[in-house]
Amino acid sequence: MSEIRAIGSGIEWSARQETLRAEPWGPDAIRVRSCLGPVLDGLPGALAEAPPPFTPAVAEAGENAARLVNGRLTAELTTGDAHGQAVLRFTRTDTGSELLAEQPIHFWWPGPRLFTPGGNGYHRLEQYFRGYEGERLYGLGQHAHGLLDQKGTVIDLVQRNGEVTIPFLLSSRGYGLLWNSPAIGRVELAANGTRWAADSARQIDYWITAGTPGQILARYADVTGHVPVLPEWAAGFWQSKLRYRNQDELLEVAREYSKRGLPLAVIVTDYFHWTHLGDWKFDPAEWPDPAALTAELAEMGVKLMVSVWPSVSPASENYPQMRDRGLLIGTEFGPLAQATWPDKGISVPVDVAFYDATNPGAREFVWSRVRDNYLRPYGIDVWWLDACEPELRPAFQGNLRYHAGPGLEVGNMYPREHARAFYEGMAAEGRAETVALVRSAWSGSQRYGAALWSGDIPATFASMRAQIRAGLNVAISGIPWWTMDIGGFHGGDPGDPEYRELIVRWFQFGAFCPIFRLHGNREPRMPFGLSQTGGPNEPWSFGDEAYACITAVMFLRERLRPYIMEQMRAAHETGMPPMRPLFVDFPADPLAWEADDAYMFGPDLLVAPVASYGARHREVYLPAGAEWADAWSGEPAAADSTVLVAAPLDRIPLFLRDCASLPIHPGTG
Repeated sequence: MSEIRAIGSGIEWSARQETLRAEPWGPDAIRVRSCLGPVLDGLPGALAEAPPPFTPAVAEAGENAARLVNGRLTAELTTGDAHGQAVLRFTRTDTGSELLAEQPIHFWWPGPRLFTPGGNGYHRLEQYFRGYEGERLYGLGQHAHGLLDQKGTVIDLVQRNGEVTIPFLLSSRGYGLLWNSPAIGRVELAANGTRWAADSARQIDYWITAGTPGQILARYADVTGHVPVLPEWAAGFWQSKLRYRNQDELLEVAREYSKRGLPLAVIVTDYFHWTHLGDWKFDPAEWPDPAALTAELAEMGVKLMVSVWPSVSPASENYPQMRDRGLLIGTEFGPLAQATWPDKGISVPVDVAFYDATNPGAREFVWSRVRDNYLRPYGIDVWWLDACEPELRPAFQGNLRYHAGPGLEVGNMYPREHARAFYEGMAAEGRAETVALVRSAWSGSQRYGAALWSGDIPATFASMRAQIRAGLNVAISGIPWWTMDIGGFHGGDPGDPEYRELIVRWFQFGAFCPIFRLHGNREPRMPFGLSQTGGPNEPWSFGDEAYACITAVMFLRERLRPYIMEQMRAAHETGMPPMRPLFVDFPADPLAWEADDAYMFGPDLLVAPVASYGARHREVYLPAGAEWADAWSGEPAAADSTVLVAAPLDRIPLFLRDCASLPIHPGTG
């Protein structure tokens, strides 16, 4: 026997121990939860504790059906089959056309939701939806498969280096869906249906909204958090290489920038600058006077960013206290060890633990060490949160116990909570601006000042092409601040002609990303270990022709900084990412949904990177619904057409929209 009822402004169905609830959650949006037993509140998730204000929704319940209308989105619940299974269908309120519908797995049993018991109230959870011919799906974080449209893929919902799980997708059919669970699992975007799965969790929980891409992104930001305004300095150029081994090496590079008159906003002290992993402080043998270092950099207008890892060596001075206070991630079996890593003064790699970022006390403890060893004495306030997936070896979340719950249920939220430690710590110190460069993220990371970079990627043209699509999917996933290692991370010979062309083309692409940042482990590379440094990786490292092209684009970025900051303020206010696929601005143009190698950078500029060796022309699609002009020549170009554009080595194809005026040429602005 099933029962349908109205509850407040929502609707609820129950039968055979299952409870299904649909309730309005912000304007034009509905949250759905399903559980064996009563619906559970307070489980870890991405949604804010309470929805943003919205016009009251209308809920109607009958004997075998119910209806919930919330702005643009309507949910219809039916139990019409012989077995009384509840199925939800979502439609556009104005037209009644179907956006998305749950699909039963089998005509008899089970229905669209499957609970396979795992014991102690936990289940393998599966949620099925109908498949639609011609549907395109975007978002889902950052992945190396090189696709923008992810229909037809299987995506693991797990954090890995370069594979970032953010379980939000946007459909060409006019809806956005958040799988509101940090559980380890997967999503299958097949032709015959979509299946979301959690390996071990207690409740199905998803949120859906309707509208244009811009409206969907705005609603998503409203319920998961708005990004802060990017600080002005962070829109400049960030210099990094695998590792500057000591204070003198780093200062030598910063002084060379100053001598050459090149713009520089940030320079990086990378890993192994510490005494022991988990001490979170400078090794005085390599960094004898951080106060003098930061003072000289400040005179040049340069900030120092330090690498902060979440791992803790048994040799660290903090390890005994963190172990005894339960501030490290626990294990079901075996010692408190989740990876092996080199540490100073020890001849072999050691077993290290990770602090538990889901534990408020652990976040406060780690921040206190960072604050006392970097911020207060030296004024360092820019953080590189590397390996924050966390980088488990082996990657077995099933053995982990977090403060927030079992690893399989909550593991994907770790990088968000790690960024939270620094955001809340900075706020407690009265610092209004927080920028944390992170290698992994989850839904909501944006509200804690997380700038995502794409991890350790190859130094190839193929990799660069994949990065364009990865960055656009990150934007759709609600993370407006994104960057990658210009030139790739793994390799790249500064003396090789092909690599020199690659680094030029990658600089041109990087200048039109939210964060403009160089990094990489160049040739000649060294074996992994404490003495690593990597080959030269500064703008002057790649020959005179490349240097001229690179510096030209660095100064172009400087001229565009006022425009970029306008987009950063818009991202904060509306959730609109600065870098976005063409379909966000031109949703009525079907071909804009297919374009995957060009993008809008703010509303006025279309960017078309060149990502093939030897290319001196490329085709660019210019969407319908705007007037276009070549930003370099000023020549008009036809909308709703594909044009062949000249792309000499010193030029990236750019198009201005609707007579916009931007300082593209030197001497303008």
